[in-house]
Order: sequence, then structure tokens, then C-alpha cells
Amino acid sequence: MSKELLHIIKVGGNIIDDEAKLKAFLSSFSMLKGKKILVHGGGKLATKLAATLNIPQQMIDGRRVTDSETLKIVTMVYAGYINKNIVASLNALKCPSIGLTGADGETIKAHKRIHPSIDFGFVGDIDEINIGFISSLLKQELTIVIAPITADKNGQLLNTNADTIAQEIAKAMSTEMETTLIYSFEKKGVLLDITNEDSVIPVLDKTTFEKLKTENSIFAGMIPKLDNAFEAIHAGVNKVIIGDAMQLDQLTNGKSGTTIC
Repeated sequence: MSKELLHIIKVGGNIIDDEAKLKAFLSSFSMLKGKKILVHGGGKLATKLAATLNIPQQMIDGRRVTDSETLKIVTMVYAGYINKNIVASLNALKCPSIGLTGADGETIKAHKRIHPSIDFGFVGDIDEINIGFISSLLKQELTIVIAPITADKNGQLLNTNADTIAQEIAKAMSTEMETTLIYSFEKKGVLLDITNEDSVIPVLDKTTFEKLKTENSIFAGMIPKLDNAFEAIHAGVNKVIIGDAMQLDQLTNGKSGTTIC
């Protein structure tokens, strides 16, 4: 008996920051057939709100250091405004949706990141995905929209990387469903030349990836996303594709973007 199909799509913050692009993306997403999960980032709204409230922000290698005040902001913005705005928009598009964080229904269990030299504050790394809970919602024909906030076993909220959340959910759900993971953002795919939008690498394997990394031929900001992508493929996810959120219909059928293999 063949497994049911599931699309897990991560949409990047640069799309969320642009009202017109987000509207177009959600319109395409709502028309995607079958079971689907949308994982979203936070965009720049949290940074803007922190500046308005005079709360300093620290970034290390593109990752936000999350102190107690910043945690309040990202929870309000990611789990509140952004998540519910997306859910409301999808429902209006006749795509019945429910918005969650990792804390809801213990969807994602996590722990505070432990680093040998850097204190990232209230940043979470994932321990476990609640497959049963996610499956029960999908069986009710609900689209799940997940904000990048998790919690630990003591009830402490944690800011957690959305790319990693998408990857971990894809890995977990691939045991029950034929899962495609799509990282959608503002670029057409993985570019050989960051200044040339037409230099998309159509298919990327691990050997070529390691070679391009050694040659410094891949934009540094793309490397964590690709590490997540290859880990997902290694763990049994059926397909991983990286590409332009504005070409979602083409991404889902493999006609654009970079396919990871």
C-alpha cells in the first residue's frame, strides 16, 4: 500500500516582509492539492519592534541571540501576528488551516541550546516531533501553519530555527507519509554565482556540495539550509527542493529550483 503524499513548505522571512508577495504565495499554496504543512520564519518585524522598544538585538552567524525580552517579542510576532495573519488568509482562500507553535499539543519538544563558547539565550534545539498529533490534524483535512517557537519539558518557551523545524518535521513524517520538503524564499534556487539569478544549480548532490563549499562557491548564508536539506534526504525524506516562493507550482513538480539528492 502506497503512502499518502505530504508537502512541508518553509517560507522565508523576505516573503513574509512583502505583503504582495506573501499574498501571491499563499494563493498558490492554498491551491496545492493534498496534505500540507507550512512552516514560516519571522521576517524583519521582530527586529523593527525591538528597535521601537529600544531592546538591543545581537546576531551571531545570522542567528538571533534570544534574551528574555527578545523572547517576548519573537513570541508575540511569530506565534501571534504573523502566524494568525497567515492562518486567516488561508482560511479566506478556502484552505482550512490551524496555527501552532511547537508548544501547542507538545507538537515539538526541544531543549535550550548548549554551545561550548556562545550563550544563544532562549534558543531551542529539537528533541522530538509529535507525529501522532500532527497526523490527527492532517486527517481532519486541516493545513498546519507552524511558527518557530518551541518549549522545553519545563515549559520554557524557546526561539527555534524555522529551517530546522521544517527539516525535523519532514524527517519524522516521512516514516508515515511520502514527504516532500520545500525551502521557498526569494531566490530561484541554489546559485553558483550569487550575483547571477540565472546560475541556478538544478540538481545538487552531497559530493558536489562539499566540493563547492571547499571552493567557497556557495553563498555562506545558504550552507545551513543545505545542511538541513541533505540531512533530511539522508533520513528518508522523499524529495527536497530549494527555490523561489513565487514559483511554488513549478517547485512542487520539480520544474524549477534546486533538487537535492
